[in-house]
Amino acid sequence: MKVLVACEFSGRVRDAFRKRGHDAWSCDLLPTEQPGPHIQGDVLDILDDGWDLMIAHPPCTYISYAGTSSWNNEGRVFKRLEALDFFARLWTAPIEKICIENPKGCASPTITKYNQVIQPYYFGEREMKTTWLWLKNLPPLNHNESDTMFERQTHTEKPCPKAYNKDGKALYWSEYHSQTPDRGHLRSVIFQGIADAMAEQWG
Repeated sequence: MKVLVACEFSGRVRDAFRKRGHDAWSCDLLPTEQPGPHIQGDVLDILDDGWDLMIAHPPCTYISYAGTSSWNNEGRVFKRLEALDFFARLWTAPIEKICIENPKGCASPTITKYNQVIQPYYFGEREMKTTWLWLKNLPPLNHNESDTMFERQTHTEKPCPKAYNKDGKALYWSEYHSQTPDRGHLRSVIFQGIADAMAEQWG
């Protein structure tokens, strides 16, 4: 397949599909962090280029529910509308198979309702980060809590909190990294286990 990985600079999903023989390309405004086929620019300019599958990771800063404390800050509503418009353009792209990955946010149900909720620890990563998937002509990602007669276990043990805040609330991956200077960059990178599962099951 000809695969477009939109809004990806890490190259993880792109490379997972390329390892399985697909013509996969990443596209982002940033340069790729790993050598490989990468288009640096606006992904909206290449949506008509004959892709069979697109996996997209649109920016979530203005549409994630994690940002509700600043939801009504001056100018933020316009940023949110821009982000929703970008999400909608990806969702309605002329591509047969589409997956959009994002944290909990107002794109559901504003654009369309999400199809699946996943965690990194479902796919071998000892981390917790609630992620929604919007799926078009793709099945939900399969994962298994334990070995069965026909399928192997994919889950790791549910992770322990990385820390606790002053009120005693458990902080997992997303919350723990929300205060770091490079939090936007760090939190936008998909976990390798999820990338591998996408390539294995959809490729």
